[in-house]
Amino acid sequence: MTAPVFVVEHFRAGGAGQYVLDGPEGRHAVSVKRLQPGEEVVLTDGAGRYAVCDVVGTEGKDRLIVHMTGVSEEPEPAPRITVVQALPKGDRGELAVETMTEVGVDAIVPWQAARCITQWKGDRGLKALGKWRATAREAGKQSRRVRFPEVADAATTKQVAALLAEADLAAVLHSDFEYGSEPLATVELPAEGQIVLVVGPEGGVSKDELTLFQEAGAKACVLGPSVLRTSTAGTAATALLLGRTGRWS
Repeated sequence: MTAPVFVVEHFRAGGAGQYVLDGPEGRHAVSVKRLQPGEEVVLTDGAGRYAVCDVVGTEGKDRLIVHMTGVSEEPEPAPRITVVQALPKGDRGELAVETMTEVGVDAIVPWQAARCITQWKGDRGLKALGKWRATAREAGKQSRRVRFPEVADAATTKQVAALLAEADLAAVLHSDFEYGSEPLATVELPAEGQIVLVVGPEGGVSKDELTLFQEAGAKACVLGPSVLRTSTAGTAATALLLGRTGRWS
């Protein structure tokens, strides 16, 4: 099994030598994981920088002492995959973020689509966004990633269209099988750059939204013969793209 991952805010210059992991991460390592001398851990800033360390010992209930030989950096993924996720009901948003993070999505953009029942307004919206970001961080650690997905501020439909216009491949998952959408499994993919995928709400992408997105250069695509829920479609689509681009090779 791969070494457990813990998050640090930053690495000191040089990166080699003894390092003390404290705070909530240190407490989890010492009191929950009960790590012992000689075991291996990975420290990361969640932005691609990481260090593989050996546990030296512990102090109290929340300080893990490790030996760090140096800091490495994981290359930027190519192509980069962003999922624009319409806001699901209840805790299905966190489920979508968790599973997309586990499979390897690079960025998530919450989208207030026309047919979304959930509304992110004021403090409620900020709280929900905080939950999505915390979920991405924890799922990143759980899945042993060192580059966690970015969770952007909630976007309007016009902001999503602007994002699609800048993409090397822009696609909208569309569940109307009579519309003439292309299969995502066969659409031509870029070797690098940015792939942006839009996942609509349970009620689907509206006609006006689809028109605006297509004017921005997006293709209407289907995943397969069945209709997935909004909380699972992004995960399935991300997995398909990661396999097709060779990032899972």
